[in-house]
Amino acid sequence: MKFLEKQTPSRIIAAGFLAVILLGSWILMLPCSVRTGVDLQYIDALFTSTSAVCVTGLIAVDVGDTFTPFGQAVVAGLIQIGGLGVTSVGVGMILALGRKVNLKERLLIKEAMNMDTGKGMVSLVKNVLKVTLCFEVAGAVLSFICFSRRYPPLKALGVSIFHSIAAFNNSGFDNMGNFQNLIPYQDDVLLNMTTCLLIIFGGLGFLVIVDILKKRSFKKLAFHSKAVITTTIVLLVSGTLLIQMTEDITWMGAFFTSVSARTAGFSTFSLGDFTSAGLLVVAVLMFMGASPGSTGGGIKTSTVFTLFHFIKGAATNQPAGAFHYRISQEAFYKAAIVTALSACVVVIGSFLVCIIEPHIPFEEIMFEVTSAFGTVGLSTGITPTLLPAAKFVLIVIMYIGRLGALTIASLWVFRPDSAIAYPEGNISIG
Repeated sequence: MKFLEKQTPSRIIAAGFLAVILLGSWILMLPCSVRTGVDLQYIDALFTSTSAVCVTGLIAVDVGDTFTPFGQAVVAGLIQIGGLGVTSVGVGMILALGRKVNLKERLLIKEAMNMDTGKGMVSLVKNVLKVTLCFEVAGAVLSFICFSRRYPPLKALGVSIFHSIAAFNNSGFDNMGNFQNLIPYQDDVLLNMTTCLLIIFGGLGFLVIVDILKKRSFKKLAFHSKAVITTTIVLLVSGTLLIQMTEDITWMGAFFTSVSARTAGFSTFSLGDFTSAGLLVVAVLMFMGASPGSTGGGIKTSTVFTLFHFIKGAATNQPAGAFHYRISQEAFYKAAIVTALSACVVVIGSFLVCIIEPHIPFEEIMFEVTSAFGTVGLSTGITPTLLPAAKFVLIVIMYIGRLGALTIASLWVFRPDSAIAYPEGNISIG
């Protein structure tokens, strides 16, 4: 216990995710988790567990064809834990047992939720759990209407619950088998819209959802909520238009892909058939990702919002701001660092996979690595064919993407402030 008390919240959260991933991979290797006659390699169990906990959706083996109902329930549980966050689940269990949440646990929630203050942490966790339950129950009911047309009632119920959990937690897993994802349902309006709404609200972030439910007026929302909502709308609309321009698919398919590309990972059209331009659009959306405190990954919408307004301010020689608020210089520095570190992760990851898999086209590798970092799960179909070393690289990238490149860097790079102060040096930029 003394050892844990000395660790920073970032380290404890990182260790918690790692522990859940390893435990999940061990459970998925049990005979009761794997279907009879299926030979599951540990690297694939580890890959599946990491993809589930990091709410990614990349699959080395098909969940429906590989795992028993028990194994599929384990995957759903890992997705739920990963989406809510290990800290939120832990605090929820503490509250359920009637224990009080101590200061250390409140600091962990603050770090996990990217909060600026430690006030109201317990009520926030309660609201998060309530919101999650409401959305997932509603999603399961609406999904059941669609899946019951194809499956027997009990099977349809299992698929609906699994799908709702995966969609709200922005994880593109499905348990229908045969690597089909949602392609058979590309014309099902109800399932498409239900999935899109679950993804969008799951990607907004719990703070924003709670803010919307409390204030119910855009003008009254916090600055962060306004920034997230406007950026989300701009990305959804522009993504839909660009995908429709580059691909021969329906408008509903273009909208679904635009929604899913920002960290969900479901697909209603085969990405292996997309043009290079279409894959580039999807890759950019995957890199941008969802919002802080959400179930999604990427550099986050608030980062994109901050960078855009600082670039706009620099071009027009005006202070950076929006909605009658000024954006701090510190926020810009953090946004720039997050973007730079994230780009480094994608570049280095792509380089390593290119070395391991020299026969795979670069654009497919770059797309796969970006999908892993953004915890998206979209793929051109190369994941199951990758060598174990390449799968391990993607495992590490999914882990980094879920925790955030800046959080990973802070585990060992940042040090206490030094007493030595150096003079500023001049350097030319641009």
